[in-house]
Amino acid sequence: MGRRKGLAIDGVLLLDKPRGISSNAALQRVRRAYGAAKAGHTGTLDPMAQGLLPIALGEATKFSQFLLDADKTYLAEIQLGAVTDTGDAEGQILARFEHHPTPDDVAMACLRRLGPQMQTPPRYSALKHQGRPLYEYARAGEDVVKAPRAVTIHQMDLLSCSPEGRVQVRVRCSKGTYIRVLAEEVGQDLGCGAYLAALTREATGPFRLASAVALDVLVNQPAEEAMGRLQPVDAFVEHMPILRLSTAISARIRFGQTILPSEWDGIVPADAHWRLYDGDAFLGIGRTGLDGALAPIRLVSTRQGGNKGRLEA
Repeated sequence: MGRRKGLAIDGVLLLDKPRGISSNAALQRVRRAYGAAKAGHTGTLDPMAQGLLPIALGEATKFSQFLLDADKTYLAEIQLGAVTDTGDAEGQILARFEHHPTPDDVAMACLRRLGPQMQTPPRYSALKHQGRPLYEYARAGEDVVKAPRAVTIHQMDLLSCSPEGRVQVRVRCSKGTYIRVLAEEVGQDLGCGAYLAALTREATGPFRLASAVALDVLVNQPAEEAMGRLQPVDAFVEHMPILRLSTAISARIRFGQTILPSEWDGIVPADAHWRLYDGDAFLGIGRTGLDGALAPIRLVSTRQGGNKGRLEA
């Protein structure tokens, strides 16, 4: 199999993924638009969902994992009064209910969902079991029950509740939270059933949807404008403290060497992760152990090359 060709484009793009396509399909369109050799996203959005999808290009893919643990914020629309086989609007309705809770009832149900809890992943999800996504088993009529996992709902604000049972909420939650499951749980608490009708991701960690570019805008704009939308490679790790190194120490870090505490000019806190820089040049991520020794974890490549390419739709 031949090596994938493309340009050495490095950076972070904040994409506003449209509804109706998978996260991977959106990723591939971005990669082709930049002509980038390497790209990855930082957290799947279902095809029915839209909103913020941070995409890593080139060297930034080495640091995207540091965003996976970040909290997410969603604007969700929940339809009360029915349940579907998928937990969202794309599934088949299994049952309808006549009970109509009041807005106060819904607000109380949202409050009850706050805090740490165990959540069972839905049957229709991209979570894998023995190498296959769960939705493949579900479509084949096979039930695979995944063990519940710990999630935290930090915030769940009721924004509106229509007489027809259409509820809009804003949710801030930990990684791994399924908003579809949360919608179903609200319906169970209210005794009327519910499913997720629409979903927009508004934030991932420090990144906001307001700063994202729509996919159709990106693929149709001039290359210079598209390149200007890229954030630097270290954008995923800006929450980490900075450690600026001397030229001599930087050279050793680039070769993967560990720096002993006795080799420092000053005292560096132990047991911590750091953004490493040689002057203003980002080197990568390092960690000081309990003994204070600094070891590189992920380093950027020292390759040289341009990062501008012609955009293609």
